[in-house]
Amino acid sequence: MNPELTHWTGPLGLPRFDLIRDEDFDPAFDACLNMAEEAVETIAANPAPPSFANTVAALETAEEPLNRLCAIFFTLAGVDSNPAREDLQRRIAPRLAAHGSKVSMDPRLFDRVEAVMQDADELAPEDRRLTELTLRGLRRAGAGLTGAARERMAAIRERLAVLSTDFAQNVLADERDFAMGVADDQLAGLPDWLVRAMRAAARERGMPGQVVTLNRSLIVPFLEYAEDRALREAAWRAWGARGSGAGAGGAATDNRPIAAEILQLRHERARLLGYEDFASYKLEPEMARSAENVEALLTQVWAAAKTRAEADAERLTAMLREDGVNGALEPWDWRFYAERRRKAEHDLDEAEVKPYLTLEAMLGAVFDTAQRLFGIEMRAFDAPLWSPDARAWEVTRDGRRMAVFVGDYFARPGKRSGAWCSSLQQQHKIGEGQRPIVTNVCNFTPPEAAGAPAYLSWDDAHTLFHEFGHALHHILSDVSWPSISGTSVARDFVELPSQLFEHWLERPEVLDRHARHAETGAPLPAALRDRMLAAGNADQGFATTEYLESALVDLAFHRGAPPADPMARQAEVLAELGAPAAIPMRHATPHFAHVFSGDGYSSGYYSYMWSEVMDADAFAAFLEKGDPFDAETARRLEEWILSKGDSLPADELWLKFRGRTPGVEALLKGRGLLPEAR
Repeated sequence: MNPELTHWTGPLGLPRFDLIRDEDFDPAFDACLNMAEEAVETIAANPAPPSFANTVAALETAEEPLNRLCAIFFTLAGVDSNPAREDLQRRIAPRLAAHGSKVSMDPRLFDRVEAVMQDADELAPEDRRLTELTLRGLRRAGAGLTGAARERMAAIRERLAVLSTDFAQNVLADERDFAMGVADDQLAGLPDWLVRAMRAAARERGMPGQVVTLNRSLIVPFLEYAEDRALREAAWRAWGARGSGAGAGGAATDNRPIAAEILQLRHERARLLGYEDFASYKLEPEMARSAENVEALLTQVWAAAKTRAEADAERLTAMLREDGVNGALEPWDWRFYAERRRKAEHDLDEAEVKPYLTLEAMLGAVFDTAQRLFGIEMRAFDAPLWSPDARAWEVTRDGRRMAVFVGDYFARPGKRSGAWCSSLQQQHKIGEGQRPIVTNVCNFTPPEAAGAPAYLSWDDAHTLFHEFGHALHHILSDVSWPSISGTSVARDFVELPSQLFEHWLERPEVLDRHARHAETGAPLPAALRDRMLAAGNADQGFATTEYLESALVDLAFHRGAPPADPMARQAEVLAELGAPAAIPMRHATPHFAHVFSGDGYSSGYYSYMWSEVMDADAFAAFLEKGDPFDAETARRLEEWILSKGDSLPADELWLKFRGRTPGVEALLKGRGLLPEAR
């Protein structure tokens, strides 16, 4: 086995990606799975009486080589996929699921952890919490099942692993394979920076002229600026067709039957464990606790969002009529007329703003904000990573290493779309302890040429802050055990740090310091800054509505009996909501990767809004002090949120930080959905 896959020798403990070959992974998975099974068997068969040390704590490190191997492989599968890696991912998914089932459903382990729990009052608080969570995880995995039910649960988990892998790879294939040429006489309305990005995308694919791809940082501005309505429709339909069988991959990438089977199997899994439906199972350990509580929040916000969206639709339809179009306002029209309206009402042109929002300038803003709040410093260093685009930083505070941070910011073929934060290595205090290695991955439009600046949109800048907010949750983690460190928290709590950190991007003092013109170095003019901030909620009716549609469809999929035809159920939910026809779901079912590429956000897509209720109130805690960088509030945020991981229940952590439960009013005001906030 290539030792670099489990014993990393790169700078500051990073893996040497330059020493790793695709053919290394097969034998490594064989070896690491065998080692993991042997280590877990030693714990399960231990003749000594169960104790925290020989059972719960021992499980924390039993699979360390396998965990390190998986961290490398699945990082590569997301950032630099290729046929060999996709084939291995399809083959390894059921093997990993089978191993997971064997471990988590072992009745000997369940009995041992349960015995430890009986004496949990004698344990230190973090040890007790870890024991509680370990026992809960075993129970929810099916460790208490026997006979045919046990065998069926294992089979379901293996099949779900295969299906979720297929779902993700189908979406990736459709995104990778689509590129629509745009002729020189079809460029009307497109700003120069967008045309240059389209030409760079064409060169990257060996195509002439300029193209539109399904990279969000390219297709969204194309829909906002292209005057050719037919081209906008073609681009929008390709974007919406991902995974539907009508995308670039045709029937071979049709995710609709996969989604249907996933929903059936999830329901069966929940029923085997004694739950009414999958939503009941999934939401039990979350802050929301129940589907009813989720629905109450979402429908409360839906009413305000729909009212705003309908008013906006009337105005955009009038603009459509002024252009001589007599048909209905369509999804490929909304962004175009919303952008034209924003420019007219706020005197704001994105081409005027972009030179001030370079990646380097906004990274400076991110790092400076983190330093002012938490005292951390970032030092770039060279490391052999998976792509020349990826960059590494050492994170320190008062001379102590806090973490290693890796950022990979540009879109490229073979890279999964979207943006995410993950970790190659979790923080813990076992033995000598270890600090985290955390990654941020984005899909911004790359620079036109080597050495040229990379320009971000305002939305891109928010994404940069958002993902680094997740990274801070890892960087500042300070707990004993890896499985409760960093972002290992309730799904509807995990977005609090990321969404909260976005608030600092919108502070004038941050923009004034860091938003500098790429060519002249001049600061962002105050008048332009104020117009940009004033336009922040210009299209919140659209943004909130498309998000809520996806969240409510996700919830409906997992409540009660699963739908035989998810697309029909999706249509029913949208019809019941009275969803505006010109605002489709942000993530239609065939490419709803949050929900179907694994079950992390299944019944949980609502969590962004649940967390937003808290993040709006958390930022208000700073403003109440009269200083968005108030040191005492930042200290409490780190002490009770960012450093604690899952060492206490999320609602307890929130109350220790804020002292009261949040209300939805701050969210509605922040989104401009209250009449007085518009």
